Amino acid sequence: KCRTGPLDIVFVIDSSRSVRPFEFETMRRFMIDIIGNLDVGPNATRVGVIQYSSQVQNIFSLKTFFTRADMERAINSIIPLAQGTMTGLAIQYAMNVAFTTQEGARPLHKRIPRIAIVVTDGRPQDRVTEVATQARNAGIEIYAVGIQRADMNSLRAMASPPLEEHVFLVESFELIQQFAKQFQDKLCGVDMCLEREHGCQHSCVSTPGSFYCECNPGYRLNVDGKTCSPIDACADGRHGCQHHCVSVRGSYSCRCRAGYYLSHNQRSCIMIDYCSFGNHSCQHECVSIPNGHYCRCRSGFTLQPDGKSCRATDLCNGVDHGCEFKCVSTEGSYHCVCPEGQQLQADSKTCSKCGAGHVDLVMVIDGSKSVRPQNFELVKQFVNRIVDLLEVSPHGTRVGLVQYSSRVRTEFPLNKYHSADEIKKAVMDVEYMEKGTMTGLALKHMVEHSFSELEGARPLSHNIPRIGLVFTDGRSQDDISEWARRAKESGIVMFAVGVGKAVEEELRAIASEPVEQHFSYSADFTTMTHLVENFSLNICPEEGKGETEIRSPCECEALVQFQTNTVAILQSLTEKNILWACSLAQMTARLEDLEKQIANKK
Repeated sequence: KCRTGPLDIVFVIDSSRSVRPFEFETMRRFMIDIIGNLDVGPNATRVGVIQYSSQVQNIFSLKTFFTRADMERAINSIIPLAQGTMTGLAIQYAMNVAFTTQEGARPLHKRIPRIAIVVTDGRPQDRVTEVATQARNAGIEIYAVGIQRADMNSLRAMASPPLEEHVFLVESFELIQQFAKQFQDKLCGVDMCLEREHGCQHSCVSTPGSFYCECNPGYRLNVDGKTCSPIDACADGRHGCQHHCVSVRGSYSCRCRAGYYLSHNQRSCIMIDYCSFGNHSCQHECVSIPNGHYCRCRSGFTLQPDGKSCRATDLCNGVDHGCEFKCVSTEGSYHCVCPEGQQLQADSKTCSKCGAGHVDLVMVIDGSKSVRPQNFELVKQFVNRIVDLLEVSPHGTRVGLVQYSSRVRTEFPLNKYHSADEIKKAVMDVEYMEKGTMTGLALKHMVEHSFSELEGARPLSHNIPRIGLVFTDGRSQDDISEWARRAKESGIVMFAVGVGKAVEEELRAIASEPVEQHFSYSADFTTMTHLVENFSLNICPEEGKGETEIRSPCECEALVQFQTNTVAILQSLTEKNILWACSLAQMTARLEDLEKQIANKK
C-alpha cells in the first residue's frame, strides 16, 4: 500500500472520440489499479475523477467516496463523452473546482499534496501551457500520462518539474496496466520520515519524495520548519476578554484587573461593589470605584475633611424649594432659575421645556480609560442634565445613548425608553468601559445604526430633526473625518463637547456649521455643567417640524395659555399704575404743604 502520507488525487481522463470503447476499458483498469494500492479514507488519501472531451464532466469529487469499492463502482459506470479533446479546459476545471475545499480538498496550510493525473491519447484542441502553469503555481502537482498518439510537447507543457519524473508516454492502451505499477512506485515512493533523519520536534509527515514537520495541537511550526512554539491564543485579538487575556498552550482564559471579578460569560468583568459591604460610613451616598469607594454628598452639601460626613452649604438644601432646574441661595432667601433659553413659569419653580419642537437625539459618550471612573459619573450627570431639558415621549423627543472606547456599545436605542425618568435611571446604570478612544468608529456606529428606523429614528419624511452629541476627553485613535462628514451629509446636526485633553481640531471637524455654535470645551469635568446651558438653545429647535407636532393657536390649551399670560401682564400693569397714583398723591400733598409754609412766612 501507498502509506507515505495522505494525498488529494484527481484523475483527469480523456474520453474523446479517438479513444475506442475497449481502449477506455483499459483506462478504467488503470485508475482502479492505482486506487487499489492507495490508503484511502477521509483522513488518508482522497480521490476524485473527472472526464473530458469537448466539455468536462465530474464523475465524483474528493469528498464523495472514502472506500475503494464505492470508487470502483463509480469508475465502472462512466459513459465516455466521445467528442473533442479540450485538455486545457479540463485542467482549468481541476484547478478552479475539483481542488477546492468545497469539493473536498484539504486546506493548503495542512500541506496535503494535491496531485492531478492527466491521461490523454491525442493532441489538445485548446491551449494548455498557460492554464497548466497557473495550476502548478496554485500548488497542484501534475503528472502527464500520454498513450499511443499523445503529443509529447503538450505532455511536457502540462507536467510539473522535474519532467523526467512527471511525464510518461505509453506506446499502447494494452501496456497501460503494466505501466500502472511503475507509476504507483513513482507516485508513492518511500517513507521519507523513516529513510532520513528528519529532525522534526513533534511529528514527521511523509510525502512523495519528501517530508514535512507538523506540530501538536496548541503549537505552531517555527521558521526553521522543524521546531515548534506554543500558540499565543490571545495574539489575534479575537478572544473577547474585556481586561486581560492569558494564553495557555493554544488556548486562553480571561482575567480581570484588580477591583473587578469575571462575569458568568467568562469574558467581561464586573466592578466589585465595595459600597454593598455596608462598612463605608458615608452620611449620604457611597460610590464604588475599582479598588475601593468614596463618599459623595447630595446636591447642596459639602463633603467634610473626614471624607464621610456632609454639611449644607446654602438655604436651598434646607428647604423643599421645588425648583425644577436649579435653586440659587441668596442671603436669607433663595429663588429658582432655568437654563438659558427657558423661562421661569408663573409658579416661580418650573421651566418651559423644549416643547416647541421635538428631536431624535443620540448622545455618544467617551468611555476610555483616560476619563477615570469618578469623572465618568460626572459625565452621566451631564447627560441627565440635558435630558431634563427635553419633553421625552414616543411622539415627542426620543433619546438614545452610545458609549465607546476601543469598541462601541449601544447603551439604549431611541425607541427603548419613553420618559425622562426611565432614561435617567438607565444612564446611571451604564457601566464604564475603559480601554482606548475610537471616536471615528463611534461616529460610524451612530450613522449606520443609532439613527436607523430599526433603532427608533423617525423616517426622514417626518422632518423630525436628528441631533448627534459627541462627548470626548482626548485625541481619537482612529480617523474621524470621513464619518463626521457622512453624519452631517446624512442630515444629522452634530454637536461636539470636549473636556480636558480633547483636541479642538477634532471637535471642530465633528461639529456642524456654524462651528462656534456647535462645539464647546471645558478644562475639567467638575466645571463642565455650564455646557448644558450653552447647548439648550441649539438642541431645542425654535419650531417643531414633525407632522405630529404642529399645533393650532386656536386649540383650547393655547387659548388658555394666552389668557393666563395676558391676565398676568394686565395685573402687572395695574400694580404699577396704583403705585404711580400713590406716588403722585404723596407729591401733591407735599407741594401743598410747602405752599402753606411760604405763605405763612410772608
